Amino acid sequence: MTMISKAAVGIAVGIASIFVGYCFYFDQKRRSDPDFKKKLRERRRAKKQAQKSSSKIPDLKDHETVQRFFLQEVQLGEESLMYGNVESGIEHLANAVAVCGQPDHLLQVLQKTLPPQVFNLLLQRIPSVGHKLVSQTTMTEEDVE
Repeated sequence: MTMISKAAVGIAVGIASIFVGYCFYFDQKRRSDPDFKKKLRERRRAKKQAQKSSSKIPDLKDHETVQRFFLQEVQLGEESLMYGNVESGIEHLANAVAVCGQPDHLLQVLQKTLPPQVFNLLLQRIPSVGHKLVSQTTMTEEDVE
């Protein structure tokens, strides 16, 4: 029994030392790379851009996709507002209003639930989102032709 536990301890120590060596190797490689910070910034910028582009308006002909997009945008808008990110929250809610089948009803609900200043910002943002929606749908139609 003591041989098994010694063997297990030996294997664990071996694996741990390989892992630590692996960490040292890649840390040294990272430190010696002059473009590391530049690559890291580019990666972060690309990730941020991907998050922004994730709220692209879907094909309006596919009802299921539009419904999923609507629910996602409402949820993201509520979460953003809850965490104090008003700009992002308004952007997501405006996207939801743009694809909503009954925007007047949704706006009435939002007017009751949102603070007046946030609701006014939302009303100001809706026309620009509507223009974006129209431009994306026309671009999609041109791509098909």
